[in-house]
Amino acid sequence: MATIKDVAREAGVSIATTSRVLNNAPHTSEAAIVAVKNAMEKLGYRPNANARALVSKSSNAIGVLVNDMSAPFFGSMIKAIDTIASEQEKQLLVGSGYHDATKERNAINLLINSRCESLVVHSKGMSDAELTKLADEIPGMVVINRVVDDIAPRCIALDNRQGSYIATEHLIRNGHKHIGYLCSSHDIDDARDRREGYLDALRNNGIEPRDEYIQYGEPDETGGEQAMVDLMARNTPITAVATYNDSMAAGCMTLLQENGVRIPEDMSVIGFDDGHIARYIYPRLTTIRYPIQVMADEAVKLSLQLANKEQTQLKEHKLFMPILVKRSSVSTAK
Repeated sequence: MATIKDVAREAGVSIATTSRVLNNAPHTSEAAIVAVKNAMEKLGYRPNANARALVSKSSNAIGVLVNDMSAPFFGSMIKAIDTIASEQEKQLLVGSGYHDATKERNAINLLINSRCESLVVHSKGMSDAELTKLADEIPGMVVINRVVDDIAPRCIALDNRQGSYIATEHLIRNGHKHIGYLCSSHDIDDARDRREGYLDALRNNGIEPRDEYIQYGEPDETGGEQAMVDLMARNTPITAVATYNDSMAAGCMTLLQENGVRIPEDMSVIGFDDGHIARYIYPRLTTIRYPIQVMADEAVKLSLQLANKEQTQLKEHKLFMPILVKRSSVSTAK
């Protein structure tokens, strides 16, 4: 593995100059910056993240990586972490990764360079190997909503597949046999697991899945509306729709109601997450509760324990179970 000495030698500069480049120090020549970065890339050198974080005294901040901080789901996650941060008299620094490996990596590096010793990371773009390496370098890093086998005791996740199974089976128990599914178009584990949960429930209840009953869209209101447009255009005999999340359900419901389809009399709809929108759309949305606030609370507490080198009891990942929340958007099939 390359060292800082190797980088300095390859770049043709001193170790002190290489160190200034690595730490973004002022008064470093452009030529030196280019030479050092080229040498790092050639040698595959990566500065130890924990060492960079501890070059100076901790900033007393907790770092959080989310997909998109403007999304209500992640707003709830950030709020829960901020509550603990305030109790611990710490500040919160937040970055968005947008499910993109490069953006996630850049956001995490920024948090590290801001001397965050505790990190709660929601990553869908970076590989397991890269997250494992980061965890080795950052003792206070915890992964949320994902299980990375090599660092399982530092992972907190939800059984997404089981949640979607429960949602679909609830529709089946209400007599529905022709059930559509609005799936996220994002290529992430959550989308695959929730789709598989839907398919599992159908098969286990003697219903043959049909490809034309599944439509994909962005996991927001607009995506849900467009996916429902595409599903209706197929003229399928569906009487119920399960959705990737509550936002897609909201877009779906708006489209149905604008086209004279009554919910739940003509079409039952079920969501996933139990976010704020589920309580305030009409009819109130039956959904699957994703306990993100509780999970975020657990994640940040574990992160602080690890950063403080305290003993923890976890030997494997902590898996939360989703539960059904019955409201008004599902009724028995006619």
